[in-house]
Amino acid sequence: MSEPTYPALKYPAFDADNHYYEALDAFTRHLPAGAGPRTVQWAQIDGRMYPVVGGKVSRVVTNATFDPIAKAGALHDYFRGNPEQKFPLDFLKEREPIRPEYRDRDARLDVLTEQGVGECWMFPTLGMLYEQLLKHDTPAVEIAFRSFNRWVEEDWGFNYKNRIFAAPYISLCSPEFAVAELEYALTNGARTVVMRPAAAFTANGPRTPADPIFDPFWARVNESGITVVVHAADSGYVANGYAAEGFAATFEGAD
Repeated sequence: MSEPTYPALKYPAFDADNHYYEALDAFTRHLPAGAGPRTVQWAQIDGRMYPVVGGKVSRVVTNATFDPIAKAGALHDYFRGNPEQKFPLDFLKEREPIRPEYRDRDARLDVLTEQGVGECWMFPTLGMLYEQLLKHDTPAVEIAFRSFNRWVEEDWGFNYKNRIFAAPYISLCSPEFAVAELEYALTNGARTVVMRPAAAFTANGPRTPADPIFDPFWARVNESGITVVVHAADSGYVANGYAAEGFAATFEGAD
C-alpha cells in the first residue's frame, strides 16, 4: 500500500484531540493517605502490573503501564479501509518502549513543532475510564479525580506555554464537586475541561447532565467561556442490564 501524501499547510495546525499516556502515579500521587483501597492502586499479578480501581482489578487496557506500547500510526491501514481485513487488535501487537513525548510536555512540544502543530488540546487515556468503575461511591470519584487533576496540572499544565492545553476531568457526581473542580481549572488557566458522554451518576442515582441541580456548574461554564469537551470514554452502557456489573473492570460476563 503506497504512503499517502499530504499538502503542506501554510499555517500551524491545531490538534483538538491529542492524548498523553498517564504516569504510573497519575491517580495516586496526590491521594490522601489511606485512600488507595477505595480509589486507585497498583498490584503485581503474575509478574505484570495492573491498576486496581475501587477494589477491582482493571484489565480493560492490556498494559496500563504503557511500556511497552503499540507503535504510533499502528492503525493507519485500519482507518483506511482495512484492506487485509485484519482484526483491530492485530494492528497493535508490535510494541516499542514508551517514547519521552508520551509523558513529558517539553518533549511533546518538540514533536508538535516537528509535525507542524502549533497548539493542542490534551486529554486523558486511563482517565476517561475510571469514573464508571467508581460511580457507586461518589466520595471515591471525588477523591480520585481531585487527585488526578492535580497531577494533570503538575505534569502537563492546563495551559503550558500557550501551546498544550491539558484538560482537567470533570465529574458531575455531585454539583458541588463539579463547581469546585471547575473553579480550580479556571484559577489555573484551563482553556477546556473534559467529561464522559454519560448520565451523571450521583449519590441519588443517575441524572441527566441537564438536570437543574447542575445549573450552578453550567452557569459558571457560560460565565467563564471555557470549552467543555465530551470525549469518548467508558460510559457504562454495557452495564445497563446487558453485562455483569463490573464488566468494564474485568471483562467478566463476556461471552
